[in-house]
Amino acid sequence: MIKNIIFDFGNVLVEYNIKEFMVKKGMSPDMIKRLLKASIMGPFWDEFDRGVLTEDEAFEGFLSIDPEIGEELHTVFDNIHGMLTKRDFATDWIKDLKQTGYNVYYLSNYSKKAFEECADSVDFIEYMDGGIMSHQVLMIKPDPNIYKLLLNRYNLKPEECLFVDDTPQNVEVAQTLGMKGIVYTNKEDVDSYISEIAKER
Repeated sequence: MIKNIIFDFGNVLVEYNIKEFMVKKGMSPDMIKRLLKASIMGPFWDEFDRGVLTEDEAFEGFLSIDPEIGEELHTVFDNIHGMLTKRDFATDWIKDLKQTGYNVYYLSNYSKKAFEECADSVDFIEYMDGGIMSHQVLMIKPDPNIYKLLLNRYNLKPEECLFVDDTPQNVEVAQTLGMKGIVYTNKEDVDSYISEIAKER
């Protein structure tokens, strides 16, 4: 019987608008490719999400990959408000699940910078029962230990949890730990799946 729904944030409850954000910052398509390669596609992004690199250290890492785009990196990353935005349905979805009787938690790779500068993207947290962001515990998905920490912190039984994430590997780890899991493609599919498993309640 599923009692707890655990959500990822990015590309689930939160829109990850990085390319559109760079366009608004005046970046050309070719420059966007270089910026992405130096940042989110490079080895320093995950460590920044993990919370083991400061903002300055992460930036220096990006710059080491492509030293010629320092000005553009500053333009894009000095303030990232707007890169992450709350999806219109996020708050109501959480409230509806709560009203139905589920506990709702979060488990997300989210840097301290993203949390602080895009705070409005996750203002629905106040309606949730708890959760963990990667930068708070120096771990990121798909490390099984961050899942175990969430379960232990809130005394959750894996078999009573449904994990929702847009990354298949992250869902697979949750399933190996005994949770049900679904790869997010849209809200309707998740709602349908929740309706199906509700029959087990």
